[in-house]
Amino acid sequence: MKTAVCLSLLFFYTSVFASRKEIRINDDWHFRFAWQVQQGSGQRVNLPHTWNSGDAPAGKPDYHRGIGNYDKQLYIEPEWEGKRLFLRFEGANTVTNLFINDMHVGEHRGGYGAFVFEITDQVRYGAENRILVRVNNAPQLDVMPLVGDFNIYGGIYRDVHLVVVEPVHLSLTDYASSGVYLIQENVTKEQAEIKARIVLSNGTQSACPVDVRVKLFDGKRFIQEQSLHMTAGPGTTYAPDMTLSIPNPRLWNGRKDPFMYRVDVSVAISGGEETDRISQPLGLRFFHVDPEKGFFLNGEPLKLQGVCRHQDRAERGAALYPEHHEEDAAILTEMGANAVRLSHYPQASYFYDLMDKNGIIVWTEIPFVGPGGYQDRGFVDQPSFRDNGKEQLKELIRQHYNHPSICFWGLFNELKTAGDHPLAYVKELNALAHQEDPTRLTTAASFLPDDDPIGQVTDLIAWNKYYGWYGGSPDEMGEWADNAHKNHPDYKMGVSEYGAGASIYHQQDSVLAGTASGWWHPENYQTYYHIRHWQAIAERPFIWGSFLWILFDFGAAHRSEGDRPGINDKGLVSFDRKVKKDAFYFYKANWNRDDKFVYIAARRHRDHALPETGVMVFSNLPETELFVNGKSMGKQSPDNYSTFRWTEVPLEKGANTVEVKGIHQQRMISDHIIWNHH
Repeated sequence: MKTAVCLSLLFFYTSVFASRKEIRINDDWHFRFAWQVQQGSGQRVNLPHTWNSGDAPAGKPDYHRGIGNYDKQLYIEPEWEGKRLFLRFEGANTVTNLFINDMHVGEHRGGYGAFVFEITDQVRYGAENRILVRVNNAPQLDVMPLVGDFNIYGGIYRDVHLVVVEPVHLSLTDYASSGVYLIQENVTKEQAEIKARIVLSNGTQSACPVDVRVKLFDGKRFIQEQSLHMTAGPGTTYAPDMTLSIPNPRLWNGRKDPFMYRVDVSVAISGGEETDRISQPLGLRFFHVDPEKGFFLNGEPLKLQGVCRHQDRAERGAALYPEHHEEDAAILTEMGANAVRLSHYPQASYFYDLMDKNGIIVWTEIPFVGPGGYQDRGFVDQPSFRDNGKEQLKELIRQHYNHPSICFWGLFNELKTAGDHPLAYVKELNALAHQEDPTRLTTAASFLPDDDPIGQVTDLIAWNKYYGWYGGSPDEMGEWADNAHKNHPDYKMGVSEYGAGASIYHQQDSVLAGTASGWWHPENYQTYYHIRHWQAIAERPFIWGSFLWILFDFGAAHRSEGDRPGINDKGLVSFDRKVKKDAFYFYKANWNRDDKFVYIAARRHRDHALPETGVMVFSNLPETELFVNGKSMGKQSPDNYSTFRWTEVPLEKGANTVEVKGIHQQRMISDHIIWNHH
């Protein structure tokens, strides 16, 4: 009987072109809130969509957190009968329930990972089917995150695909992963040993003989193939591991050379055509962290010059299109960053792809978020919460396992230890992360004292430090780092956050701090803050990585500060990505040596009361010259941090043209602004 079933499958596969179909079904959904029960209520929307794109970024602290309903008609082709059908959601916030033709299919709890439902037996073939998705972003005590200094945007805010596959295929339901894990068991400059672990799914009632093939490509050039013959039983089967051995591999080497091989994995009924095939990136690299010398990539030291990124932006909230991710990646690489912390949750798969291609080292984390300086807590010691966090960690690791850019799995951010103590649970998460992936390092972001045991669980530890913004002085960053390193020389310590708010509309003559919780966030203080902090970090090689807070302004509805409510303005780029603040160019001058430029700081401080002023310029050129109203104020060389300064520069009454020029390879590079003196 089993042989007969597999022979019939073989005939079917060889008679019909057999391949995976992924059909994006983002268009023509009907959306209504749960309280809109009248017939005809709601509106037509396309995905990605969030119902909080207006109220949350506008600073409405009680922005709508509840249930939204999405439904659409989906025609299922008659020729798909006999195949298997799945709906794959890239992300929906926070708890999602799926109904097909008014019948409940399943639930997913978590707002930032992908998830998959099989709908093979729920649909009618050759007919329209009603798809209803109920999404709830209300706070729930058994779903991470419980709190957060960011907006929890409700809705189906990433893509949805209908996936059509043959009965025997590469599994879609292993925590919504690819079903293929490329384990870098041993990688050196001389040799790379890669273990391919493959998960198969057989939707028939019988065991079937199959052939599994793994092919390695360098671009279009075929390099090698491994294959095996096996029997796939009903349900889920792990194929025996296959090994790829690559002599003298070309390594994925960060921004210097983000080279990636391609691995094609296919499955076929023995003697027949392929039933499924997917491609995965393979970027070969090895890395470690030394407590004295920091991060090493492929045996070479690499100071991680990083930023943090939230996924939202003006007008769209978290419902981003590919071009939004591309713009963010372009800004990140323009600044010269070589690392990013994706805070405080898994982000879109496409953004990880962009980090792979651009050679950016990634710290990605689960949304195990504490309250920081706010009320409530990030941990509730109940089984359902603990289980949910573990599920989200498995999703994160399995879905993104093959991205070479990812080097660190983050386990928590700013947890408090009063009340339910999270230490034992953090240890469980750390053990689970190593069980799921023994090839990468775990880390966390703490704001507790250096000797707190919670900071001693993960392989690495980093701290969120805001000296000079939430009290203290920027000069304390270096003092803290030296003392922490002296007291704990075995720590592999980093800086996970540091930053200060800045409004491009808040300008002043002197460099004075604004009030963190107030309405005055002067831009020039943010610039000063970052100059002092980067000096402290750059001079300490034992800091394995630093991640400034934050690359882009982002939405935090409960905040009432800066130039408007609802925005955390610590970004170096505005919420709409239209304006790069002065501090952005300070880092670009220090981190990006290739894109030659000059930039006059304090350019938005247009009106000057005094007849003399200072001029500060950021540039990666070796020499620049300042001109005011066409008159040279002299040439300058930069200090150790790519900063040029002129003091007591005279201004005339009225408008003054301030220009800075430099030469690179016989090409004039300049910047100019107009300042007024009254």
